[in-house]
Amino acid sequence: MNIQHRYYNCILLLLICLRSADIYSMDIKQNINWPQFMSQQDMIWERLPEYWYDSAYLGNGRLGLMIYKEPNKNYIRLETGNCDVHDHRAKRDVFGIPRLLTGHFALHPKGEIISGKMRLDLWNAEASTEITTTKGIIHLQTFVHADDMIIVVKATTEGDEHDFRWEWIAAEANSPRYLLFKRQGKTNKIPEGYELNPSPTNSKENEINLSIQELLAGGETTVGWQETKTSPQERILWINLTHTYPQSTSKKICKAEIRQAIRKGYAALQNAHRQWWNSYYPASFISLPDAKKENFYWIQMYKLASATRGDRALIDNTGPWLSETPWPNAWWNLNVQLTYWALNASDHLDLAASLENALYNHIDQLRLNIPAAYRHNSLGIGVASNLECMTTTVGIPGKGKAQVGLLPWACHNLWLIYRHKMDDEVLRNKLFPLLKGAINYYLHFIQKGEDGKYHLPETYSPEYGVTEDCNFDLALLYWGCQTLLGSAQRLQIQDPLISTWKNVLDNLTPYPMDENGLLIGKDTPYAFSHRHYSHLLSIYPLYLINKEQPNNTRLIEKSLAFWQSKPKALLGYSCTGASSISSAIGKGNEALSYLNKLFGKFLSSTTMYKESGPVIETPLSGAQCIHDMLIQSWGGKLRIFPALPDVWKDVCFSGLRTEGAFKVSANRKNGKTLFIHIKSLAGEPCIVTTDIVNPIFKGKRAFTVQTTNNGTYQINLKKGEEVFIYPQGQIPDFIISPIPPVSKNHFGLKNVQTNT
Repeated sequence: MNIQHRYYNCILLLLICLRSADIYSMDIKQNINWPQFMSQQDMIWERLPEYWYDSAYLGNGRLGLMIYKEPNKNYIRLETGNCDVHDHRAKRDVFGIPRLLTGHFALHPKGEIISGKMRLDLWNAEASTEITTTKGIIHLQTFVHADDMIIVVKATTEGDEHDFRWEWIAAEANSPRYLLFKRQGKTNKIPEGYELNPSPTNSKENEINLSIQELLAGGETTVGWQETKTSPQERILWINLTHTYPQSTSKKICKAEIRQAIRKGYAALQNAHRQWWNSYYPASFISLPDAKKENFYWIQMYKLASATRGDRALIDNTGPWLSETPWPNAWWNLNVQLTYWALNASDHLDLAASLENALYNHIDQLRLNIPAAYRHNSLGIGVASNLECMTTTVGIPGKGKAQVGLLPWACHNLWLIYRHKMDDEVLRNKLFPLLKGAINYYLHFIQKGEDGKYHLPETYSPEYGVTEDCNFDLALLYWGCQTLLGSAQRLQIQDPLISTWKNVLDNLTPYPMDENGLLIGKDTPYAFSHRHYSHLLSIYPLYLINKEQPNNTRLIEKSLAFWQSKPKALLGYSCTGASSISSAIGKGNEALSYLNKLFGKFLSSTTMYKESGPVIETPLSGAQCIHDMLIQSWGGKLRIFPALPDVWKDVCFSGLRTEGAFKVSANRKNGKTLFIHIKSLAGEPCIVTTDIVNPIFKGKRAFTVQTTNNGTYQINLKKGEEVFIYPQGQIPDFIISPIPPVSKNHFGLKNVQTNT
């Protein structure tokens, strides 16, 4: 009997060990052939593009390049850009301090261009172009180096095209708004006395060609290029663009950059460039059953890393691909905010540092943007600024078209970045004082009415009009005071304004609304079509009004439906805003339907976007729409697959980052969630909502799990720990792999014109 007892004890111990081994061997695995997967996302041109909206585009957060055939001309155009290139005039507007065009290289073949094709390799961020002429073929391999300030174009020729030639055609260095109005014949819109910058001068120094553009207000831009031949059929063009202000040292820097690149050599530069990009994408992963949406998503990830880096330019309306446009600056009444959202969940917060630097590093200018009487404690930003120092002006509430909420809204972007990192030093030393200064400006103007509530004088609701108790501003004031209070408590700051913030939260007038939902402001209904969802900001992205509050789902539905019921002025970001609002209330079918409207009308063949001029923010916000369907983390809760459309049966993602600094992976097959994996990077409370019935929670220790309602669970996950969540029964394979594509490569240009 004793022997039998020992036998059973050994068997029990063995089973425990085997079970423990299963738990400890749990690991999230990726079965992703990245080069192959990304090749399915590439843009492919079966014919040569002829316009900005259809061209291939490359960039490194400062330098940019677009490739297309010049319409009605026999040459290929390589349009260059540099986000540093600005005018610096005393008048701080879109005519005085805009970004400036640089110019383009023209590839003149020996023969007449017959046809061509092109592919943008996203994985390596390289464009390959084939130009067929009556004399032969020219092959171009082009990249804008990820780290170095150099554009490299390798040309390989067949037939008699070895004698093709390059020509530099400098752009007119005046405000793109001036250029647009001049071309349109709207000279009445050009400020009287607008003085033109001088023409550039050309020279050549030791094989390096130079085009130097001096500016009336000081500073200069130098475009330099040198061509080297490696064989009779192969040539390499090395290009640099440098801007300096107030110094006139751009020529020296430009020449040094070109010489350094040539010394490194093509192969070494290409290898380093590819290494950067191959390391960039795997920070996170998404695969969808809708191949077109999947292509779109990954193109936006490519576009973001082409448009900015943490230590480079803020993303404005065009990124490094400037064109003639009425918007040659950064616009803060929506554009910048939408542009940066998708960097959070995709875990590319290193790129988002360009927004942080633009605001945190220019506090003195944000103070000067405010009228002098309020500068002692207030900060602000106006509608449009340059990319260098955030110079713009803010109006006074009650006196005309005062847009007060733009810096508070930008602070919400900074708050999201903080929440995805949970770096309390940034909160304490940077975000808290910045947000405090932004909210202080409101506090100068709020007044108690006869109803005992605080009210705002007239401010401007982008882009509707002036109204008292503007919903846009009320939402931002409420969010700002709430966030300052919570931050002070977290950081144990005894700020003298704590009682003021509490008082505002307790006594701020309710959001104006009627039977159709939220109004623009007090006594100001939504009476005419309006593309901007400024009056709905309390719903999204602030989530001050949300589905978890009694009766508010109906309010959100009414407000969204009434906004969309007047379609005349609705544009692309009206679609993305409506999609994300639908996701906020768990309506995945509607979220996808609104996103489809963006695809049906507003996207170009390359996912670029057009209103009355080229802009790039709306498609980037479309990537956030996809995030909002897959995962949401507002209000301190992780919601996994909160708004999937019915047609998305198979979906997976890996490494998406959330508020509270969690990394989350999940897999869904045939409409059911197979597993969720969560890793805590900061030790914040882990509250998860999932549709898994009776889930199992496993990790390297036994977790305490508290169950609330609606599939919500709180897990005592500590910093650095991981939890696997899956249905009862057999432990699944924790593998993330791409959804098999039913089609691929939806973007680019086909030989037969199709509606993208």
